[in-house]
Amino acid sequence: MDRFVQTNGMRLHFLDHPGPGPTLLLMPGLTANAHSFDGLIAAGLNSSFRVLAVDLRGRGLSDKPEYGYTMADHAADILGLLEALKLERVILGGHSFGGLLTIYLAARHPEHFSRFVVIDAAARMHPDTFELIRPAIERLGKPVASWEQYLESMKQMPFYQGGWDPLLENYYRADVETRADGSVCSLTRPEIIAQAAAAVMVEEWLKHLAAISKPLLLLNAPGPYGPPGTPPILPRDLALETVNLAAAGRYVEIPGNHMTMLFGVGAKKMAAAIREFAGPEEASAD
Repeated sequence: MDRFVQTNGMRLHFLDHPGPGPTLLLMPGLTANAHSFDGLIAAGLNSSFRVLAVDLRGRGLSDKPEYGYTMADHAADILGLLEALKLERVILGGHSFGGLLTIYLAARHPEHFSRFVVIDAAARMHPDTFELIRPAIERLGKPVASWEQYLESMKQMPFYQGGWDPLLENYYRADVETRADGSVCSLTRPEIIAQAAAAVMVEEWLKHLAAISKPLLLLNAPGPYGPPGTPPILPRDLALETVNLAAAGRYVEIPGNHMTMLFGVGAKKMAAAIREFAGPEEASAD
């Protein structure tokens, strides 16, 4: 399943989940890695698609250059991956930051893609999004005494609140390196994430959406990103705003929140929605 390609001057890591039907390329969130989508695979998504889940530059096992984290840089990596694998056209999707990168590529390079799956991302997110995701960012670059202690601290993150899934252990194992003394530290550096987050802020997302003419599915989990009363990362009204701005947008609500939606019941509903939207029969009609 683990594969690497040279693209855009760097080595990019991805997971290759073989399956019938068209290729679906998935891109993870701001600080996340390719194992974000393990829940979708467990839900049977690769029974309908060949699923490629990529570590974006600076994350997971992909190379981590000091600079070069604009949306254009990330997009060039993805286009290089398609070229390296000799894939002329795929279904493109992503979660959170990966969803915004999906919108960017849909607007700038539509010829390489047939359809788009945006997972809990939109032209406008909740105004407190960066504050809400602060706990996920603050884990970066801080050594923890042991893997067991690190995993336990992840289980206590406010956005899991009873929604922990056993598959998340694989996701967090791919998140860290183990040092000689047994301590662990994130593979992703905070300064890299700061660059990528800044790159999001300078893009004109409403204009990008207006340029998209191909079918776009937005999967939205409007549950609280923490204890009851915590706002969602993407409120339903802002998700619908993005769907309505796209020429051929479709909306499906998913149970859970921005993270828990990727596993368990949420993953099953997402896999079914993606299959209905972009399965072999739909894709062949494009």
